[in-house]
Amino acid sequence: MLLTNPSQTVCKSYDLGSNPYKPELARIISIDPMVEDNYLFRFRFEDPDLNNSFQYRPGQFMELSVIGVGEAPISISSTPTRRGVIEMCIRRVGRVTNALYRLKPNDLIGLRGPFGNGFPVEEMKGHSLLIVAGGLGMVPLRSILLYALDNRQDYDRIILLYGTRYPDHLLFRSELEAMMYRSDVECHLIVEKPALSPDTPEWRGKFGLVTDLFDDVKDLDVKRSYALVVGPPIFYRFVLTKCLDMGFSKDHILMSLERRMECGIGKCGHCEIGSKKVCTDGPVFTYWDVINLPEMI
Repeated sequence: MLLTNPSQTVCKSYDLGSNPYKPELARIISIDPMVEDNYLFRFRFEDPDLNNSFQYRPGQFMELSVIGVGEAPISISSTPTRRGVIEMCIRRVGRVTNALYRLKPNDLIGLRGPFGNGFPVEEMKGHSLLIVAGGLGMVPLRSILLYALDNRQDYDRIILLYGTRYPDHLLFRSELEAMMYRSDVECHLIVEKPALSPDTPEWRGKFGLVTDLFDDVKDLDVKRSYALVVGPPIFYRFVLTKCLDMGFSKDHILMSLERRMECGIGKCGHCEIGSKKVCTDGPVFTYWDVINLPEMI
């Protein structure tokens, strides 16, 4: 039976042990610059048993700590189908992330979690997935995109619509451009303006807004589909309207409010929105939740 609200699928277990307050040591494997002030970090737990058994759901997040500095909530960008490495695309925006950017491969950090509900991957089986990302929204959505591709037999059509302001801002650009040549996923990319830097690879794709890409979605059975939407606040106003105009039911429109995450266990109160706590009831919510709590976005 389909759940009206995916927050009913909250993951209440903590895979890093019985103490959700205790970080586990993890080592930085690699650091890859993606776009300006957005690097892809790869981590591996120091405990080999934990590293092999660690599980999470696409859409969940971790609390990452830089020893001696503090911690910050970070979305997981990798997929649980590929064990042994945790990937996080992290933007340099504050004290913790600035300290993280000063670290190098082989340095140690702390991780605790995973937290939140994540996307309802079981309920979505047998359905098509329309994944719509704007800007940094590709960070949490990459996890569910790769998960669905790794479990391709469980889902019908997989469609990605992703837009940014400049080609320089496209996250995972080479990875996504390679997907445009695959037959098992429909990948549509768009930018608003030409590249800022002459060093940026030439953009031969479409110019416009991510909402323009909805015209490329043909013959989608919305009654058997989910829309997964993540982007900046202004993005939701127009993309959600497009989804409703297509005929998506409100309980099949899902969005992640990962930017509102805080302590991870709902104790600090900073993530509270009305009767909801993003850390425990989210970060994935349905459009029904947004109607009831419009301050969410």
